[in-house]
Amino acid sequence: MRLPPLSLVLGGASSGKSAFAERMVRQCGLAKVYIATAEAHDGEMNEKIASHRARRAGQGWRTVEAPHETAVALTQIEAGEVALVDCVTFWLTNLMIDDGDWEEELDLLLDILVQIRAPVVLVSNDVSGGVVPANDLARAFQRAQGVVNQRLAAEADLVVHVIAGLPQVLKGQPQLDEVDDPW
Repeated sequence: MRLPPLSLVLGGASSGKSAFAERMVRQCGLAKVYIATAEAHDGEMNEKIASHRARRAGQGWRTVEAPHETAVALTQIEAGEVALVDCVTFWLTNLMIDDGDWEEELDLLLDILVQIRAPVVLVSNDVSGGVVPANDLARAFQRAQGVVNQRLAAEADLVVHVIAGLPQVLKGQPQLDEVDDPW
């Protein structure tokens, strides 16, 4: 599979979006760089991170921990590599928890994404399908995540929504090799 310059993989929690994005990256044949944005603040998150690491074990991934400086981490990706950012939602959460200017950081991320010379696959949660949250912070997060996803999707060459592990292409066309059909 040949990846376009920018792919966005969306889905709800536990939809299979990360596993699907990892499969896309593995099948493109380039050196794999996993840019991790999650921070473990509790036991459940420790388990989730461990599960993701175990799924990549022994497959030649280089991992870069970048919960806040994700855009800067992308500037270190070299020709012949492909970057997987998992996930945009944790990156946004980290910025909002730290009272960071997520809009400024998003502008920086988008600037870097259009300049980078290696393919990038972004994973992000789609939070638009649920009810309107009951508190201010949760509503602000839902609005921000919606804006982030819309802006990333506008720049992306390929946008895929994953539901129950099944991908649905929303924008662009996957460039599949004749004998290589990952979907």
